[in-house]
Amino acid sequence: MAEAKCPASGGELIQGWIAGGEKLVSCPIDWFSTVEVCEGRRPGYERPLMRRMLEKVVASLGYSQEVADALRIDLQSTIPVGKGLASSTADIAATAVATARHLGGSLTESVLASLCVQLEPSDSTLFRSPTLFDHHRASVQIACRPLPPVSLLLLEGRDTVLTADYHRINRQQTLRDHSQVLDRAWQLLQTGCEMQEARRVGEAATLSAVASQQILAKPLFAQLLKLVEKQDLYGLNVAHSGSVVGLLFDPHRHDAEAIAHSLVRLGVKRYYPRQHSVRIVAGGVR
Repeated sequence: MAEAKCPASGGELIQGWIAGGEKLVSCPIDWFSTVEVCEGRRPGYERPLMRRMLEKVVASLGYSQEVADALRIDLQSTIPVGKGLASSTADIAATAVATARHLGGSLTESVLASLCVQLEPSDSTLFRSPTLFDHHRASVQIACRPLPPVSLLLLEGRDTVLTADYHRINRQQTLRDHSQVLDRAWQLLQTGCEMQEARRVGEAATLSAVASQQILAKPLFAQLLKLVEKQDLYGLNVAHSGSVVGLLFDPHRHDAEAIAHSLVRLGVKRYYPRQHSVRIVAGGVR
């Protein structure tokens, strides 16, 4: 038996047309998908991508399909599905590492990334460092220094957006139109990590979130931007392919009660019925 866990992502810090193609930097948070792989009968319900990942890893390590068929996957996760929190990446990345561990093997981050994108566009939460990632082909993996300490108030929207549905949206021209903005966001993010300046990280995320409104608009977005300015928060980020909006702040510096009152006055629960207070953490499969 072997176990592994991978963090969710509180939306993306940045996502768009960067350095000649569509890329992202995920926002790993302290909310995990935990997977156990052991010998035994399959449970009544398995997520199909997790089974496909297990089979891929078994084959890559030189074992037969019979070995894969004899393995059981158990999942523990409360990460909402279809909201832009990278639940699927967390599931399949943890499955891959748990499978390799069970068979006495291991996977580098680059190999893991390649396996994940073979199944679907994936998030860079599978890297320990904040990483600019070509989430379609895994051909670009540029790591930054660690993120500065930042907390995130996640507003979980009502809508469910499947990854495959988002990637069918005709968005190429809009992405290209905002390429200069996203290049600027990428530079700000790198500087924020290098200098450990949360405000620059927040500025980068906000630039990317504003650009994303042209593709998948979030309710009350303008009002939430004004709240960020009024409360002097670090910034605002979004799930570019989901319904989540995040407010970046420092619980020791910002007034959490004032933020909560402002959200009530905006009537956010009409559009974002659930809220989650989380911390940004290092990525990578544990």
